[in-house]
Amino acid sequence: MLTVEKIGGTSMSALGDVIQNIILYNRTGNQLYNRIFVVSAFSGVTNVLLENKKTGEPGVYHLIAKHQDFQQALEQLIVKLKQLNKQYEPLGLNLTEADEFIEKHIRHAEGFLNNLVGILASGYVSTEGILQAAREILASIGETHSAYVFTNILQNMGINATLVDLSGFHDHEPYTIDQRIKHAFKDIDFASTICIATGYTKGTEGIMREFDRGYSEVTFSKIAVAVKPEEAIIHKEYHLCSADPVLVGVDNCMPVGFTNYDVADQLADVGMEAIHPKASKPLEINNINLRIKNTFEPEHPGTLITREYVSPEKKVEVITGTNKLVMVDIYDPLMVGNVGTDLQIMQIFANHNVSYNFKATSANSISIVIWEKDYTSELFDELQSKFEKVTAEKVAMVCLISSNMDQPGLLARAAQALAGADINIKSAGFALRQVNIQFLVDRQDFDTAVIALNKGM
Repeated sequence: MLTVEKIGGTSMSALGDVIQNIILYNRTGNQLYNRIFVVSAFSGVTNVLLENKKTGEPGVYHLIAKHQDFQQALEQLIVKLKQLNKQYEPLGLNLTEADEFIEKHIRHAEGFLNNLVGILASGYVSTEGILQAAREILASIGETHSAYVFTNILQNMGINATLVDLSGFHDHEPYTIDQRIKHAFKDIDFASTICIATGYTKGTEGIMREFDRGYSEVTFSKIAVAVKPEEAIIHKEYHLCSADPVLVGVDNCMPVGFTNYDVADQLADVGMEAIHPKASKPLEINNINLRIKNTFEPEHPGTLITREYVSPEKKVEVITGTNKLVMVDIYDPLMVGNVGTDLQIMQIFANHNVSYNFKATSANSISIVIWEKDYTSELFDELQSKFEKVTAEKVAMVCLISSNMDQPGLLARAAQALAGADINIKSAGFALRQVNIQFLVDRQDFDTAVIALNKGM
């Protein structure tokens, strides 16, 4: 059967395991084919190109944005990628070819970037548009490199592998992302080859502008929609588990097994992404099932995510959350009975391009929880100028998530588990469908709260 499969950056860095556990596992001959692999850059490379996704540490892009010399950073990048090439030489990579390829590619990108910097310095065009183009060019480098390396190794192993470079570096066609994908795959006989596709796709709308760092999963999703596989698969360095095994212990959690796209959305909303939500929607709408697999346990079927799945038994499927939130509480005695206060508050958040994770209301106050990275003094000041009292504090959220957990006593058991661990609940809530029950707690209590709920459920 035809599958479209995504390999994340951490898994890609363990390329030997990827080849043994994904490419070759229980397959020989023609069984190797009918598979399209969408690859991320090797672990850490996109952080160097753009910025560190977790810490925000600036990369090459920020040198360009600040009108600083970026050529030296590109020289260092060439050295780094050649070191990575050397690391994969024992797997069969032709080192001379790979080094020549990546140096030529980065020099080509450098030419584009120099032109953009020159235009930027003229002051005649929009800074935003030029910087967005620079971000697109830089983002493409990591996936182009990893896809080339992977394809070269497979070809040298005697496997018919086809490199599908969606970066558009060598053409000027004004394709949209969907058009470029359709054009790239239209003449390929999937039954006789493994396709290795770049996670970055060039398009007139700009994949970084639309999706930023979730772009490789968006490429994966759009390819799946275009070719209609039997299944879409994401290979990660861990299972989608009932709780974080690092926190609760490997023996105290298990792979989820089966769930639905609604649950996947709930997980993404608190930063535990099985798949980027903008990538999952096309799969869900087109009724393409998604499987999450652990790269290092190839024998395990992983977790199957479908549109219609509902757990046959009432249970909590995942206990998770995040400690990177801020709760903003807006109080005003004129709220009670006043139509439109909530709309006014939401408009302020929208003006600052801030979405929220949680909201609770009383007669005279509204508490809204947002990502800490989205909280700014400008947002706070505007709210404070419109309402009597505004406070903000760092918090954590712990969640019970499931496709079927509507049962008497669940909320009481959860509250008792938290109370038993001496954790105060600052706020709590859930929608009528009870897919996600959320508890707000002090940030320092996050780990303890996850452990307590995992024991108590």
